[in-house]
Amino acid sequence: MSLGSHLQELKKKHAHLSEKVEQAQRSPGIDDLAIRELKKEKLRLKEEIARLDS
Repeated sequence: MSLGSHLQELKKKHAHLSEKVEQAQRSPGIDDLAIRELKKEKLRLKEEIARLDS
């Protein structure tokens, strides 16, 4: 897998996690811990994207 395609895949995963976080925040049944874990994963992806992009 080339670096460019790897970055694209990471960006897709990041966008998907963004949608999941937004949906979870609107759902009253989702606990804060689950949302926090989604946000941590989203941040980890963002940091990896920034590291690979530079």
